[in-house]
Formats: sequence, structure tokens, C-alpha cells
Amino acid sequence: MKAKRVAIYARVSTDSQTTENQLAELRAAAGRHGWEVTGEYVDHAISGAKGRDQRPQFDKLLKGAVRREFDVIAAWSVDRLGRSLQHLVSFLGDIQAAGVDLYLHQQGLNTTTPSGKAMFQMCGVFAEFERSMIQERVKAGLKRAKEQGRIGGRPKVDGKTVARVLELRGQSMGMLKIAQAVGCGTGTVQRIIKEHAPA
Repeated sequence: MKAKRVAIYARVSTDSQTTENQLAELRAAAGRHGWEVTGEYVDHAISGAKGRDQRPQFDKLLKGAVRREFDVIAAWSVDRLGRSLQHLVSFLGDIQAAGVDLYLHQQGLNTTTPSGKAMFQMCGVFAEFERSMIQERVKAGLKRAKEQGRIGGRPKVDGKTVARVLELRGQSMGMLKIAQAVGCGTGTVQRIIKEHAPA
């Protein structure tokens, strides 16, 4: 039987910390399970509260999971993967969809085993619950905004404001100064300029 391919992920939050202990333990665990280590992804001095876009190696790991470059992701502990429930839920959903298993050393979670797989499925149930809760909150917020007369979407900008924005931009004025001069946000100014830019 072909050995499972494992990708090791390690992370530390500060420069004074080292990932060597995490990596050594995870390499040893892979050896005990008969797994082949195909890659090590290490984010150094990056907080677990940061999103995927600010953790380059974590992002690379997830892209590798989607491409099925390995069968298992091994991490020292659940808090190495993320410190926010939202990030963890997103991570679990992504690797479940890719059919990649998870091994967490500290928590003793191994989804390559039947009991670990059942635990993973429970995580999936909670992930789905979290997603539906977020959707319900968004719907409730929109309903409340409509009831209070604040319809969702971008506010309409009158023609006079548009003309003034374009006139000031033509005088090489910066976005912030234009926004202050016409009394609207810089995002609105950027949108007007973009929409009226020559093709």
C-alpha cells in the first residue's frame, strides 16, 4: 500500500520563538504513521489571528491541498492553524472539500482513522452552522436597513457632484482633497473617476 503524503505546517508568532520543536515532533509522528513528508510550510513571526492573505506559507499550504499535492496536513496544535473561529471554519471547509485529512498532535486528532473522521464530520456540521448563522445575521441587517429607510448598495451621486469631481481631477487635485472639497468619501471619488475614465 502506497504511503500517505503529509504536509507539515508550523507557525510561531514572534521572532524570539522557533518552530524547530514543532517540526521535530511532527516529523517523528509522520515516521510513526508511515507517512512520507512531501513538504514543510513555516510561517515565522506571524500571528494566528491574521488571515490567510497575510500568512504566505499557510496560503501556499491550502493551495497545495486543493491541488491534492498531499493527503494529510499535520500541525502541532489547532491554534497553529488559526486563532479565530471564522478562519478555522474556513480552513476545515477547504480541506474537507479537497479530501485532505488532518493530524493535530496536541489534540490527538487524526482524521485518517474512523474516529478521527467522525470528529472531522462533526467539525463540518459546526462549520455549516456557523455559515448559516452569518447568513442569517446579514439578512437581518439588510431587513433592518430597509425598514429604517436605508436601502443597501452604493448611495446615488448627483450629476453636479460628478461634474465637480471630474473638474477638480482635471486640475490634478488628489483624491483626498477632492473628497473634502465636494463633501463625499474618497471611495466615491475613486468610483466616479474610474467610471468616467476614457476607454
